[in-house]
Amino acid sequence: MRREPTKRHPSWACGVACAIALSGCTAKYYQHAADKAAYRLISQKSRGVTNMEPHFTIEQTNVLRLAGLPVARQVEEYLGAAAESERGAAILSMEDALAMAIKNNRTYQNSKEQLYISALALSLAQHQFAPIFSGGGSATVNGPAPPLSDGVAEQLDAKGNAGASWLVRDLGKITGAFTTDFLRFLAGNPSSVISSELGATFTRPLLRNAGYKTDIENLTQAERNLLYAVRDFVRTRKDFSVQVASAYYDVLGSRDFIRNSFMNLQSSRLSAAQKRAWADEGRATQTDLGRLEQQELSAESTWIGAIRTYLRALDDFKIQQLGIPVESKIVLADRELQQLGIKIPALSVDDAIKIALAARLDYQNIQDRYDDSLRQVKLAADQLKPDLTLTAGASMSQKRAEGFAVPDPHNYNWNAGLALDLPFERTRERNNYRTALITQDRAARAASLQKDQIQLDIREGFRSLDETRRSYEISAIGVKLAERRVDEQNLLAELGRAKAQDQVDAQNAFADSKNSLTQALVRHTKARLGFWRDMGILFIKENGQWEEMKATAQAANTNPAK
Repeated sequence: MRREPTKRHPSWACGVACAIALSGCTAKYYQHAADKAAYRLISQKSRGVTNMEPHFTIEQTNVLRLAGLPVARQVEEYLGAAAESERGAAILSMEDALAMAIKNNRTYQNSKEQLYISALALSLAQHQFAPIFSGGGSATVNGPAPPLSDGVAEQLDAKGNAGASWLVRDLGKITGAFTTDFLRFLAGNPSSVISSELGATFTRPLLRNAGYKTDIENLTQAERNLLYAVRDFVRTRKDFSVQVASAYYDVLGSRDFIRNSFMNLQSSRLSAAQKRAWADEGRATQTDLGRLEQQELSAESTWIGAIRTYLRALDDFKIQQLGIPVESKIVLADRELQQLGIKIPALSVDDAIKIALAARLDYQNIQDRYDDSLRQVKLAADQLKPDLTLTAGASMSQKRAEGFAVPDPHNYNWNAGLALDLPFERTRERNNYRTALITQDRAARAASLQKDQIQLDIREGFRSLDETRRSYEISAIGVKLAERRVDEQNLLAELGRAKAQDQVDAQNAFADSKNSLTQALVRHTKARLGFWRDMGILFIKENGQWEEMKATAQAANTNPAK
């Protein structure tokens, strides 16, 4: 009977398991080290940029917290069958919505991570100017295939090394290395040979300093890129808050459209019922009755469509702006729409342009990038010169048959020399220089274009504010006129003298004017926020809520939509 071999866990499996466990701990350590370096650099660069997020982090909890928010206890009749779904839903104010979007919005998270990656790039560039240590080793057994031949020995060859390099600003590059070799003959004539060497090398470009200046430029550009990234992120914060607020008000506008559509439906039903009673008594024609009944059906269709549009807008707001699951039960606070008013900035166009040119972070970036192009031109011109490099080195070594071979200072050697590269072949450098000049011209044109674009943004912002203010005033007058027409038609209907077409027109005009009023108010608010953003002075708090300038003239604080 054959005996099965006993199964044993090989020792290498335990070693692999230990290595995996250690690598997991090491990976976590490196993650924390990267976070520490990135957050430190972002904090340093943020000191010179106003309105940066004070406690920047890319960590997310991915936990939706609705506890503590007010809850909808009553439902609105004008929402129809959709009203019941809002019972028990959390009511989100504008401030709550912005705070939630800051924590959960996917696009905003991408912007934060992009800033973090820019900080990592700078940490690597800085690392090039710090002492960089390295080390390693190897071991190899060599020998003939069995059976061993006389005079042929197996041998163990082991090597170890440790080194460091340091790129010093305004000096050059220093490298050092320590190596040791161990050779052991295991068969035949056993013996050992141990040797070690300690050496250092210094390299310094003397003329064009092309390599050295390139390393410095890489660090300089990485530092400036992080500054640009911080500015871009601050600009993104402003854009993001305006986008969320605009979407928030659009959803409330859709909800108000339902309210006005339901009001129109109720009026249409009342008019049709009244006309139907008159027709039964022979005091109204079937033509007039049919017109009002058709109006009732049209109003109901508009109302149903308005509910669908609102629910879709709310779902889109959850996903696109808040970054929360679409099944989350929330409702936006109606009071936010009722608190809106018309506010006009109390400053001239010229003053607004001056402020924008001084405060816009994207304009600061594009001006600084022009300075970058000037440095690149100088660096490219320097590479056209002859190259003369100084190299110096020294080493000491030791070799012995047993024990540890410590390098002997008496057994040393040194070398020094110059390497000259005459500018006979500079085609690549020539092309780089010409490209740098073109890049400089492009940067100058980009800065000029951005300046013109900022002026255009401010002028267009002023025009938009004025247009939405006038639209609001016209809509407010239209509401009053339409309401007067409806009252007149209701009175004529009670007297039996109303014409069906006039009733329909009056009811539709009243609903349309109410919708136009709300739309004008929302458009004006969005235009004002965009105007402050385009000026570069829209201050964003940590929770995403904005703080407007005090220099505003409140042209109309009364909201007829209340």
